[in-house]
Amino acid sequence: MGTLSIRMPDIGEGIAEAELVEWHVTPGDIVQEDQPLAAVMTDKATVEIPSPASGKVVWLGGEVGDSIAVKAELIRLEVEGEGNISADAEPPMRAAKAAEGGSGADEALRAGMPAESAAESSATKSPTAKNGEASRAAPRSEPRGQGRPAPAAALRPEGERPLATPSVRQRAREAGVDLRFVRGSGPAGRITHDDLTAHVEAGAPEGRPAHRRDGSITEVKVVGLRRRIAERMQLAKRNIPHISIIEEVDVTGLEDLRAKLNAEGRGAAKLTLLPFLMKAIVRAVREQPALNALYDDEAGVVRQFGGVHIGIATQTPNGLMVPVLRHAEALTLREAAGELLRLAEAARDGSATREELSGSTITITSLGPLGAIATTPIINHPEVAIVGVNRMQIRPFWDGSEFVPRKMMNISCSFDHRVIDGWDAAVFVQRLKTLLETPAMIFVEE
Repeated sequence: MGTLSIRMPDIGEGIAEAELVEWHVTPGDIVQEDQPLAAVMTDKATVEIPSPASGKVVWLGGEVGDSIAVKAELIRLEVEGEGNISADAEPPMRAAKAAEGGSGADEALRAGMPAESAAESSATKSPTAKNGEASRAAPRSEPRGQGRPAPAAALRPEGERPLATPSVRQRAREAGVDLRFVRGSGPAGRITHDDLTAHVEAGAPEGRPAHRRDGSITEVKVVGLRRRIAERMQLAKRNIPHISIIEEVDVTGLEDLRAKLNAEGRGAAKLTLLPFLMKAIVRAVREQPALNALYDDEAGVVRQFGGVHIGIATQTPNGLMVPVLRHAEALTLREAAGELLRLAEAARDGSATREELSGSTITITSLGPLGAIATTPIINHPEVAIVGVNRMQIRPFWDGSEFVPRKMMNISCSFDHRVIDGWDAAVFVQRLKTLLETPAMIFVEE
């Protein structure tokens, strides 16, 4: 038998490290060739690392959430044959933890022991172990209040104050217990501490349920896509001075046009508001190319793009992702709708490629029917502008002589104030407003 060391492969051009987001195996598992060992993430794309050989897992090179460098040792297998390293070679990552000291489970991982053996090892090394009895479970004490005679007193009628000492009342308040529903075993039905304990342990009786304080704390490690989102949001807010403009748009005419086009039934994809907004953005940035750009902070260079590559913020089961619809300027309305549908499905089912999740030059974000009246979207760094779509609703609109019902929607746009002046930002927003309120202008070639 030999030991096979498996290292983190090079999973993409320019990638120096990847975050470990899931282990599919544990020490002691038997794996087959090509069986997935772990999942790693980089640039929002998750990659499965398969086993190059069959064998037994004896060591893991990190924990979920760790960043593993390319070519760093990822896992060790016990395999048939000589393997590729010495069996007693010290794993580099676990060696550092050994110097710090650790539990029996940590030591077991370093030695390649299964987790069950680690638990036994910890028990036998416990300082309280005597005569080999440390591994035995301690006898469980009988809950307080059990084994006593059943309380004789009945529940108090409405308005009757239960008898109890101040300390019992204090405990009941802290536990959220109504003493009117606690049976007392003391003189004259007085409620004792044991009565209160028995009541809490037995659960609330018939009548009003007991309300208890919840002091639990749950720690959720921020890993994988959630960590990527947190890092990008922090980077954007730290580096970009945002300016946001919110404008009200009358989309009654646009919605009528959309309904008529959908009624015709041409094309597989149903037209939503987004394809129209994308075409409006294409027209608007043609007049203001500085908004279809990326700002390189370190080089101090703004790169303006001729092609309009629109990122679409999409909520998925794993978190927010931004698939990119490339060259929106070259797509028809229905082609854009079909591509939007394909990208959204790929993002949600996890099949989107790294290329489909990068390269945007301006982003649209929308909460759909859950959207509020107004939002202040965060720019998708290193872009310089983002367009937010808020909830559409019928509102009264003054047409000069009377109030009429119109379909209104607010758009919320944020800009990088380092490179986009407030005037230019306002011009862009007003241009979007004009195009959306007069949708025929979106399709008129100048």
